[in-house]
Amino acid sequence: MPELIGKNASEIVELLRSGEISIEDTLDALEQRITEVDGDINALPTLCFERARTAARQRDYRSTPLAGIPVAIKDLEDVAGVRTTYGSMVSADHVPQQSDLLVETIESNGGIVYAKSNTPEFGSGANTFNDVFGATRNPYDLTRSVGGSSGGAAAALASGCAWLAQGSDLGGSLRTPASFCGITSLRPSPGLIPSSPGQQPFEVYAQKGPMARNITDLALFADAMAGCHPLAGLGKPHRAEQFQQAVAAPRRPLKIAFSIDLGVIDTSAEVADICNAAVAQLERDGVAVELAQPDLSMADEAFDVPRALSYALSYGADLESIRGIIKPENVWNIEKGLELTRDDILESMAAQGQVFQNATIFMQDYDLLICPVAIVPPYPVEERYPGYSDGLAYSEYYRWLALVYAITTTTLPVIALPCGKTDGGLPIGLQLIGKAHGECDLFARASYIEQLFDWRPPPLA
Repeated sequence: MPELIGKNASEIVELLRSGEISIEDTLDALEQRITEVDGDINALPTLCFERARTAARQRDYRSTPLAGIPVAIKDLEDVAGVRTTYGSMVSADHVPQQSDLLVETIESNGGIVYAKSNTPEFGSGANTFNDVFGATRNPYDLTRSVGGSSGGAAAALASGCAWLAQGSDLGGSLRTPASFCGITSLRPSPGLIPSSPGQQPFEVYAQKGPMARNITDLALFADAMAGCHPLAGLGKPHRAEQFQQAVAAPRRPLKIAFSIDLGVIDTSAEVADICNAAVAQLERDGVAVELAQPDLSMADEAFDVPRALSYALSYGADLESIRGIIKPENVWNIEKGLELTRDDILESMAAQGQVFQNATIFMQDYDLLICPVAIVPPYPVEERYPGYSDGLAYSEYYRWLALVYAITTTTLPVIALPCGKTDGGLPIGLQLIGKAHGECDLFARASYIEQLFDWRPPPLA
């Protein structure tokens, strides 16, 4: 049933729930679509349709929140019995026996896992390529990057190879791919979406979240992910369908803050023009717009040290044995963590507290803070990162992501939403940043803005 590919996830769920279509129909449609288009895009390098069909026969999914809709899982997350490489030759043959808690939650709520989406090695770097599967290419222009690290997930959604896809975000990994591929994502508040705790059970910067083609579908998937789990380090109670209810009652923002650069980095003129035009549309609709942003001048100090510590904790003990296997950027990432001093850590902790305080106090005066996702449009896929061919050092290779990682340090919830295209037809997205722990209000505001922008591109051929 190839006609299913163009439908939204919410429509697919209703068709499954009513019995008009079967899970087998959806899997057949996806398998055909992937065969037709993913050879060029390389969004979903690992497929597990046999596992999905077995799962579909094991229960009646019609009363579950997701009703049996197929879901793509990022290759950083363990799925029991499915090859999970983390984008690295170090783990190229790894097949976990236990799924991540988030995967178990999705499956218990009626999601059927059928594929793993491509990711850069260890999820580092905002261009999705690795030595295991190669590069993922942008469905809008196969010469361009999809961003990262949830690039395979975003490309699968944009190309019609997925209705729902899971991603994760430390320094923009849900948001940059969403912007580059013209889809939407939620970077949630800490604790909203539980997952396996690993070595950092109380991590607040690295978050997992939903990706979808539109806000309604995003809310559907977020509702199925959210809630407490007794084995997770952080958690929050969640009422069934509360995000979907918020989306169903769109709310126009009364007053927003808008910044083209957050005071932390220059934004290209091409991106600035598109984002300024989108915000001008809000202003014409009666939204009060102020050019303002919180003081994020300490964002680098607040972000760099926890990021480096995470690499050192995860891979530092194995560095010498994997040094010749992993990409040089990751060698640098790990070494950076191992070299941290006491003063580095103390100064960073102080900066983290200051940034959070600055941001939460600032947001008391606004419904939303809005800024671009990325400072540049999708760049050539061969560039490991912007500036690579010009000799930009590894020590600066993620600085172009300052607009997203500065917001990471605030821990405020963020929805990435497409707002326009370049003259060459490449998508550009905005960050819609809400109040602390304010996902319900954020969804309602995002629903209103999406209708105003009227961005609903079909899956691309």
